[in-house]
Amino acid sequence: MRLHKKTVNPVNEDNSAVAIKEDLSLDAKGLNCPLPILKTKVLLNKMQPGEILYVEATDPHSVIDFEAYCARTNHQLLDIEKQEKLFKFYIQRADSPNKI
Repeated sequence: MRLHKKTVNPVNEDNSAVAIKEDLSLDAKGLNCPLPILKTKVLLNKMQPGEILYVEATDPHSVIDFEAYCARTNHQLLDIEKQEKLFKFYIQRADSPNKI
């Protein structure tokens, strides 16, 4: 089930979405707030602008947390998917992220 998608990625000629290719991934399963966000922040700070971080989390509040974090830092939340109790996030590092 897809919860949220911003169309910032190219589409194929038949208008189907092109798969997002991540540059780095983070397994935050089993971690509760604020650890998924803190670990994401550390990795994004090490990444280059435009690179994509893929995060898997199980914290039921992670959707709200990641949406708020990306809105405050200017990182682009490209996609959120939910599979039962697993949330998958694709985050593109901003050119000039806001510090929080």
